[in-house]
Amino acid sequence: MPTHDDDHNHDSTATATATATATATVTVLGLGPMGRALAGAFLDAGLRVTVWNRTPGRDRELVGRGATAAASPAEAVAASAVTVVCVVNYDAADAVLRQDTVAAALKGRTLVNLTADTPARARDTAEWAAGHGIRYLDGAIMTPATTIGTPEAVFLLSGPEELYGEHRPVLDTLGGTHTHLGSDVGRAAAYDIALLDIFWTAMAGYVHALAVARAEGITARELAPFAQGIGAILPPLFEEFAADVDDDRYSGELNPITSAVSSMAHIAQASESHGIEAAVIRAAEGQARRVIGLGHGTDGFMRVTELLGRSRR
Repeated sequence: MPTHDDDHNHDSTATATATATATATVTVLGLGPMGRALAGAFLDAGLRVTVWNRTPGRDRELVGRGATAAASPAEAVAASAVTVVCVVNYDAADAVLRQDTVAAALKGRTLVNLTADTPARARDTAEWAAGHGIRYLDGAIMTPATTIGTPEAVFLLSGPEELYGEHRPVLDTLGGTHTHLGSDVGRAAAYDIALLDIFWTAMAGYVHALAVARAEGITARELAPFAQGIGAILPPLFEEFAADVDDDRYSGELNPITSAVSSMAHIAQASESHGIEAAVIRAAEGQARRVIGLGHGTDGFMRVTELLGRSRR
C-alpha cells in the first residue's frame, strides 16, 4: 500500500534529516530549472553536492553556493553515494547513464531517477540498473520547480521500500511531501501519467473554451471567474466517481450519459459554427455514444472508463 508521509514537523524526522545531511553526498545530473532547484535545495540543507550538466555554464550559480562541478557524468556519480537525475525524458537520461564509464561508476551506489516518462521506461531502466549492480528508485515531481525546498513540493517515489527508507532523510531535504507508492518501480510514473492526463486534458478543454468564448465576444478575463467555479465542482466529483468506477457502479443518477452527449453535441456545433476545431469534444462525444449503443444510456459518463479498458482485454 502507498504510504503518504507529511511529517516534516515531527522531531524524529528532523533529527534524522539533520544527521543525514552532516555526511550526505549527492550528485545531481541535469541542470535545467528543476535540476537546479533540486541541487539548490540540497545545498540549502547542508549536503555536499556535485553537479553535472551536458550544456556548460548552468552550474555557475550553484558552484558559487558551494557545489562541486564535475567534468564528466562518470566523475559526478563517483563523487556521491546518491545520484539524482532529472532531465527532459528517458532518452536524455539513457544517453548519460548508459555510458559504460557512468554505469561502472554507479555500481553499488543509489540512483534516484526523477525524470518524467512512461511506466514502461521506468521498469526498463530498473532492469538495466539491476543488471549493472545499481540500486534504483524511480520518482516523479508533481509540482513546479519553484516549490522545491518548500512545504508545497510533492514527490512520488517507487521501488524497494528498504532503499527508499534508507535515503528518505536525504530526500526529505527537498521539502514538501513524499509518498512511497510501493515496490513496483513503474508505479510513480503511472501516477504521474494519470495525473498529467487530468491536467493537460483540462487545459485542452480550457483553451478550447476560451476560443469559443472569444468567438462569441466574451473575453478570457470575463469567462475566468465562471471557469474557476466549474473547476471547484470537480474535486468532490473526482472522489465520488472514483468510488463508482472501483465498485463498477457507473451511476447516472446525477447526470445520465444521454444528457452528457447532448451537452457535448451543443459544444461541438457551436465551435464548428465559428470554424473552431472540435476534435477533442467530438472524440468524447463519440465515446459516450458508443456507451449508449452498448445499452448503458442510463449510466453516467464514468462508464466510458470501462469502454476504454476493453482494449486491454
